[in-house]
Amino acid sequence: MKSNFIKGIVSAALLGGAVSAVAGPGLADGAAKFVGNITTRGQVQSDFGKYWNQITAENECKWASIEGSRGRYNWSGCDACYNWAKNNGGHFKFHALVWGSQYPNWLNGLSVDETKKAITAWFDAVKQHYPEIEMIDVVNEAIRTGNNNYHSGYGRNNNIIGALGGDNGGNYQFVTTAFKMARERWPKAILIYNDYNTVQWQKNEGIDLINTIKKNGAPVDAYGLQAHDMMTQGGGAGGTGGGGGCLNINTLKSVISEIWNKTQTPMFISEYDIGTDNDNVQKQCYQEQISYFMENEHIAGITLWGYVYGATWVTNGNSGIIKNGNDRPAMTWLKDYLSKNKGVNTTGLNTGVVTPVDPVPQEPFKGSPIAIPGKVEVEDFDKPGQGKNDDGTSNESYGDDFENHGDSDYRKDTGADLYKKATGVILGYNNTGDWFEYTVNVAEAGDYTAIASVATEGSGTFTLSIDGKSIGEFEVSGTSWDEFNDVKKKVTLTAGKHVLRLDVTKEYFDIDYINFVKGEVADNPGGNGGDNPGGNGGDNPGGNGGDNPGGNGSDNPGGNGGDNPGGNGGDNPGQAIQTKLHMETPVLSAYDVFDVNGVRLGRMMAYTMDEAVNTLKNTSEIKVQGIYLLRSVRNGAVKSVRVAR
Repeated sequence: MKSNFIKGIVSAALLGGAVSAVAGPGLADGAAKFVGNITTRGQVQSDFGKYWNQITAENECKWASIEGSRGRYNWSGCDACYNWAKNNGGHFKFHALVWGSQYPNWLNGLSVDETKKAITAWFDAVKQHYPEIEMIDVVNEAIRTGNNNYHSGYGRNNNIIGALGGDNGGNYQFVTTAFKMARERWPKAILIYNDYNTVQWQKNEGIDLINTIKKNGAPVDAYGLQAHDMMTQGGGAGGTGGGGGCLNINTLKSVISEIWNKTQTPMFISEYDIGTDNDNVQKQCYQEQISYFMENEHIAGITLWGYVYGATWVTNGNSGIIKNGNDRPAMTWLKDYLSKNKGVNTTGLNTGVVTPVDPVPQEPFKGSPIAIPGKVEVEDFDKPGQGKNDDGTSNESYGDDFENHGDSDYRKDTGADLYKKATGVILGYNNTGDWFEYTVNVAEAGDYTAIASVATEGSGTFTLSIDGKSIGEFEVSGTSWDEFNDVKKKVTLTAGKHVLRLDVTKEYFDIDYINFVKGEVADNPGGNGGDNPGGNGGDNPGGNGGDNPGGNGSDNPGGNGGDNPGGNGGDNPGQAIQTKLHMETPVLSAYDVFDVNGVRLGRMMAYTMDEAVNTLKNTSEIKVQGIYLLRSVRNGAVKSVRVAR
């Protein structure tokens, strides 16, 4: 967040040891999450520990403050915060490693290669000085606000984006790279992405950023909502906020719930302030919002952005809750509230007295493990459990963007993208990073052929693993979403109950099922009839009906099953099983959405332009009525859409 850039030079004690992750001083001592604050005019106030149990340096840990001259480091201000936490049992957050503002002036004009060297040296210097850090704002304010425009000055006279791998049309690769670099250096730290206007104005863009970098493999542990937009006139340019009344509490609750449901990522309220001289309004906001943040189980901690009136970054410093040495009503309320309420925290992040969650294991969707040899219908992934096990493993059973793009009602509450297609229901819209798990029971150890029925217009890849061990990578290629083809690979399985996992490693493709057949086979015996051991029906271990051991109906020897040697099932050796399905289904394609000024607002997937138009007209994400444009990424077709509100 932009602030008065005042360098504080504070003497510090010698560093050493790791920061404690247990609650210590402050009003929130013993609570489920911390309630912290920042330095005041570059100093750690003598009364800091009386009120707060977490500290963030407002400016003193930023790159420009520490390395104003290349290769020369001044750690004194940052050390003061780090040491306060270490010596007082509080929490420390490093703010921030990568930001498009308040980086050293000497970075401007450097080449991509030189910028990369500079960023790497900066990370290494921080690692050497602070070997153990509890929490880190790895990347700050990188939300895209238009083509090559971001919430802060990335790309303006600097090559930060290019040095970290680029943005490539909005995939935030530079953000992902920064997180990977941070994880390499601080394997135990809580790694946070931090940004502003993420509640009132760029909620969707923030959600998209988090989901995009997670799919890219960024080891992001939490999403920092700066929360400068907690008032009706908050959320202006650059995150400047304050004024008016309090943001409607029901709106706030709805947005926080949406962020959690769509990202499944713990949150921090990272820079909270209510800038107003109206004591009653400030108190009302604190009462409604802080109490909600404390009781929301998915919020791991709260940091206020200043507490001394006249010394905070907003107009006249009026977000302060202590004025002339006296508590303003918001502070009086806060003291009383925190003395009686400890809050809830099920995030698993050690930022307070974490509320225990008894682990519940994932379960087979249909009650019992899927039999192998046999067919795994990919839409039948396990029911998710909750919490984490003693060994740290999660009981989640799938990972998607938690927004259902499909047209099937089957398991529509999961958010998986299920479509009515092929042999019934398929998993579509498979993005890189999506994953699904299935509890299976392998009858006999040995070699199997895994045959997947897939469709795409282009290429894609996925991997299969058993109990965390890879058993094969599958390459998908095709020219039509209408045509399902088989891809197969020899795999080796051990007998017994296991968890089979499908990981999408390259988007996009549709997948219908995976059939496991004992031994090595040339053709897929996992269709819909015959002696197929992986089929769909009745008492027949492979077919579709009744007592007929192979066909589709009764004991009719002349029909489509039974012992009819010329039919379509049973013991009929005379007709090959069809392995390609030609469906009259439109192509799943990407459509970009623009406003009338040509600003790209986002991208959606749809099978037809008409479906994309209908989605745009009915989405709750478009708040303002007017004319919008849809453009097909595949063929460039453009359609004007009037959205009424």
